[in-house]
Amino acid sequence: MKTGPSSDIIVIGAGHAGCEAALAAARMGCRTLLFSMNYENIAQMSCNPAIGGIAKGHLVREVDALGGQMARTIDETGIQFRMLNTSKGPAVRALRAQADRVQYRLSMQATLEGQPNLTIVPEQVDRVVAGDGRVDGVVTRDGTLYRAKAVIVTTGTFLRGLIHIGLTHFSAGRAGEPAAEGLSTSLEGLGFCLGRLKTGTPPRLDGRTIDFSVTTPQHGDNPPRPFSYRTERITQPQVPCYLTYTSAETHAIIADNLDRSPLFTGVIQGIGPRYCPSIEDKIHRFSDKERHQVFLEPDGLDTPIYYPNGISTSLPVDIQHRFVRTIPGLERVEFIKPGYAIEYDFVQPTQLWPTLETKLLPGLYHAGQINGTSGYEEAAAQGLMAGINAALALSNSESVVLDRSEAYIGVLIDDLVTKGTDEPYRMFTSRAEHRLLLRHDNADLRLMELGARIGLLDQETYRRFLVRREAIDTETARLRRTRVLDAIPEPAWPGLLPDTKLAQLLKRPEIAFSDLAVVWPDASSVDLGIAEQVELEIKYEGYIKRQHDHVARFKRLEEKRIPQDFQYDRVVGLSREVVEKLAAVSPQSLGQASRISGVTPAALSLLLVALERDRRVGSSTPSVQAAG
Repeated sequence: MKTGPSSDIIVIGAGHAGCEAALAAARMGCRTLLFSMNYENIAQMSCNPAIGGIAKGHLVREVDALGGQMARTIDETGIQFRMLNTSKGPAVRALRAQADRVQYRLSMQATLEGQPNLTIVPEQVDRVVAGDGRVDGVVTRDGTLYRAKAVIVTTGTFLRGLIHIGLTHFSAGRAGEPAAEGLSTSLEGLGFCLGRLKTGTPPRLDGRTIDFSVTTPQHGDNPPRPFSYRTERITQPQVPCYLTYTSAETHAIIADNLDRSPLFTGVIQGIGPRYCPSIEDKIHRFSDKERHQVFLEPDGLDTPIYYPNGISTSLPVDIQHRFVRTIPGLERVEFIKPGYAIEYDFVQPTQLWPTLETKLLPGLYHAGQINGTSGYEEAAAQGLMAGINAALALSNSESVVLDRSEAYIGVLIDDLVTKGTDEPYRMFTSRAEHRLLLRHDNADLRLMELGARIGLLDQETYRRFLVRREAIDTETARLRRTRVLDAIPEPAWPGLLPDTKLAQLLKRPEIAFSDLAVVWPDASSVDLGIAEQVELEIKYEGYIKRQHDHVARFKRLEEKRIPQDFQYDRVVGLSREVVEKLAAVSPQSLGQASRISGVTPAALSLLLVALERDRRVGSSTPSVQAAG
């Protein structure tokens, strides 16, 4: 067998998870090989040309605060930035940016090419190799063995990928690229349990044939707000998106042709995304809806291609043409390429530790869609954490596991490894029980210390963070100690007591920091980002305190660790179902056990008694009388 150069870490796949994993590992000093079947499609945006959105934008900010790349790349290539949910509370506000699809890919490729310790290998990996009870490397399609101390699998939709257009289907990882057939067989041979999922994409449209005069322009923010804490301002030209709607005729054409849909004829076996359904699924499930939104999103500044967000479909091409041309503004539209659905293998994520290392094979990590997630942002977050933990493991350093109160990344990974998934997992703010603490605006305050400690955050960024954090603390303290009447001799607000502090005044819902700045000269010089953070912390102080109290209770459960070799079947009183679920997940704490579906409060009580008794006798094997 031929052998290629050995390395510390191998990353399989160069999508959004693979790029973050490879960059993190290389930046932490590991010799890293990044394998990609098609060099030109590294960091390709396979679906919509956008980054962020509700909860997803939070993930991007957290990736940036830890020292990842995605936020910087979208700032360099974004053509519309828009803060969503500005009329709602701060916990659910998030940034979303349209990307120039080609420029995003080229920018990320340039970053990878310029990264020391990182080499891109344009080869297809066919199997993972194990030796001496741990991962040993990979073998490529041409039979070359590449040895490594850790391997990170980030294969996206390529594992036995199968594209569907109408009742026609063919093997592919995405349009125009081959599927990875051998790797699924390799993982099954190692003992992993694989499942099948499905996702889809809409047709790409020629913008030169769209009548934008009958659509509604959707402009971004002016000035645009960057994603990255390292970006001072956005320099790219900004362009609008456009809103239109499906019509009754659209719905009729789709409903009349469901017998030609692979989704409704049983051809597609994989489960699709619940929260991003195809247009035929929308018409079927929401038959009472008269119309559905369609956002026409530009693919870039120098291309006529538009992405019609909202009409993902796997219907035959002739039906796609018919129904798309019933949408206002698209009556004469021409296709660049049709929409399609794709089925692919994933590995049930309960087979992972919270570090994203597999339980079956030490040194092997999984990140991205292989874990059952959907979305560029979820993939990037997992890739970053897998790269970090693989690098830390090689230096015998303590791994990084973010908990649910620290980051949306913690919520994402905990949900996956604890509960698993039977459909493409998408992040929502509603999944985070502590979401007021995990706001879009404070990712740096939550995570930059950690990013600096593990060596991913550059010194200049960390220095600016320390200055910002000190400024927030200083301004908050000043508002808490300064009386309104001392700062503003003739305040315009009624009902003030002599000792009322500025912080108390700011708690009023009708008063913003900007109102103080109008009448108090000292406030007018405060940086807008500092003012925003101070205002949120003061206004929501009571709610934030309650969430911190809840986190303290949560951490008490998390601190009750469960030995890895704990024998659940010897705890008297636990049902066979609960024992099987606990053994399958192998939770690391009582808190994680509490989040496993089907593990009841009564079962947790039995488990707690057993753990406490074992600690007293110094054994990791529970007494058969633990529940007595």
